Amino acid sequence: MEQLVSPVTRGDPESALRWTCKSTYRLKAELNHQGYKVGSKTIGRLLKEMGYSLQSPRKTDEGGKHEDRDAQFSFINSKVGAFQGCGKPTLSVDTKKKENIGNYANKGKEYQPKGQPDQVKVYDFIDKSKGKVAPYGIYDVEQNVGFVNVGISSDTAEFAVNSIRKWWDKMGAATYEQSPAILITADCGGSNGNRVRLWKMKLQELANEIQKEIHVCHFPPGTSKWNKIEHRMFCHISGNWRGKSLSSRQTVVNLIGSTKTNEGLKLQAGLDKNQYKKGQIVSDKDFAKLNITKLDFHGEWNYIIKPNTM
Repeated sequence: MEQLVSPVTRGDPESALRWTCKSTYRLKAELNHQGYKVGSKTIGRLLKEMGYSLQSPRKTDEGGKHEDRDAQFSFINSKVGAFQGCGKPTLSVDTKKKENIGNYANKGKEYQPKGQPDQVKVYDFIDKSKGKVAPYGIYDVEQNVGFVNVGISSDTAEFAVNSIRKWWDKMGAATYEQSPAILITADCGGSNGNRVRLWKMKLQELANEIQKEIHVCHFPPGTSKWNKIEHRMFCHISGNWRGKSLSSRQTVVNLIGSTKTNEGLKLQAGLDKNQYKKGQIVSDKDFAKLNITKLDFHGEWNYIIKPNTM
């Protein structure tokens, strides 16, 4: 049932609950067709045990809907399945919400001695001496492990790709050294947006360094909640530090690294002290040097970057 539901699920990054646009009756019909004798009530109970919840339709409207949105979801699902079937890495990437560093209130509650709650600041004005952090996550969909690069500078495309590079050095290389390619699924916007030239140029540099093809698939605009990292990794990080003040950068790193789930999620985290410059321009001449191939189906969303030295 997880295989049936997974391609069309999405989640709130602050909640472990997921929701699905498949009904219990539709799931019943598909499972019965596969030879499983199960009723819709049992499916509803199992969905709840698996972490899904029934949500009001009013919460599904995210604005305009691209005519090929569902087709792109199917394309991504097929691509992920093909990579996993060959033992190639499939990564879900994104930047988590920036967090203020200091003695600030954080959502959630923790057990404390009665009448002795932690004392935090009333207002969330930024402490300029500590600033904010931008956690960029890389989630290995097949292995259920991830790496979070905690940046202290701007959330740029250079920062995003350097985060993927750190994942490769710390986790990926040991598992996928023999793999000829990596698949990355990402949102359409932000530092890893499909229109960001610097994102593609830095991926080219990474492909040249590790001598791997980098396949990229972007989710259509307005559908970021379908990104696996949101409801398989980020929500658990938020749950792990609920009610805790993120008093220092190292506290953030430690809390992320200690995040685990009953399903076996394991995370590593590191602090990135590099300063990333905003507004870097990639000229037409430099962009033309990229060894990039747009796929036939929505090449603006789906493309392959091959090493220039292959």
